[in-house]
Amino acid sequence: MSLTEERARAQGLFYEKVAGENLAPLWRHPEMNMMKEPRPRALPHLWRYDTIRSTMMEAGRVVSATEAERRVLLLVNPGLGGVKAPVGTLAGGVQMVMPGEVAPAHRHTPTAIRFVLESKGGAFTAVDGERARMEEGDFIVTPSGLWHDHSNDGDQPILWLDGVDVPMARFFDAVFADNYPKAHHPLHRDEGDALARYGNGLLPADWKPKGLHSPLFRYPYERARAALARLAKSDTPDPHNGHKLAYVNPATGDHAVPTMAAFLTLLPQGFRGSPYRSTESAVYVVAEGRGRSVIGETVIEWGPRDIFVVPNWTFARHEPESEAVLFNYSDRAAQQKLGFFREERGAI
Repeated sequence: MSLTEERARAQGLFYEKVAGENLAPLWRHPEMNMMKEPRPRALPHLWRYDTIRSTMMEAGRVVSATEAERRVLLLVNPGLGGVKAPVGTLAGGVQMVMPGEVAPAHRHTPTAIRFVLESKGGAFTAVDGERARMEEGDFIVTPSGLWHDHSNDGDQPILWLDGVDVPMARFFDAVFADNYPKAHHPLHRDEGDALARYGNGLLPADWKPKGLHSPLFRYPYERARAALARLAKSDTPDPHNGHKLAYVNPATGDHAVPTMAAFLTLLPQGFRGSPYRSTESAVYVVAEGRGRSVIGETVIEWGPRDIFVVPNWTFARHEPESEAVLFNYSDRAAQQKLGFFREERGAI
């Protein structure tokens, strides 16, 4: 037996032994090695709101609120191999509550954030004992572990975008969930209490946070939009991201929830964004206006309430037809806490 043959035989025996001991040699598994840079699996993709809404209306006719508990159409990115999510780290979907319906109270480990797409009045959410109306463009926080329910007392359906950190919680195998025995969890604070206590640049003098999440759970669109308008009057837009504001925890200045970041961006008329990319995976919804985004080599034409994805480490630039407002949520908050976040700005 030659030296080469003897070596090959010894290696074969070694690899059999290693496998039997539930070990694996790193040098034979290149997929576990470090990469020079991220290789996103998610693809740039657009979901038209008109399509989502018509499909939702059909769901409202054929699937009752009781059968569904949460009537949600999940956003499925075609690049993720059947994973029911818009990006690899975060779930997303559009939820609808029809007139007279209640999405019953429950709680769970994953955190949910919401951006209201359509509301003609009479729509409410209740979080941790306080009820608040849900109006178009509102940003709603449903922190981990808190009881919450939704109801529609109006005569028109309400639809909103859900962003949920379920993939992260499942990665850690840390998902818990409970259903409340009644449709509504008891209320013990007046509507608007949280906004009055924590939303005016003031905090109760001896108040101590109960968790890592914001004590606010409703961020009215009217206030956020006014802040953007004021910013646009006095500041020059960032050449890559326009006028961009983050939804934050007023007690800490950190993101509103510990795992997800959320932003509202004003793109002024005539804005032509320069390329920007980061390690965050982002889901966008058009709050106002029309335009297009060039994401990698994909051009996406968007309009009101359309939803689209900018995958991680993919250059993107935005070009509104006239003034436009975009909402987006991403995994930036978790990445920043873990020290993973990186960004790169292309030439202006």
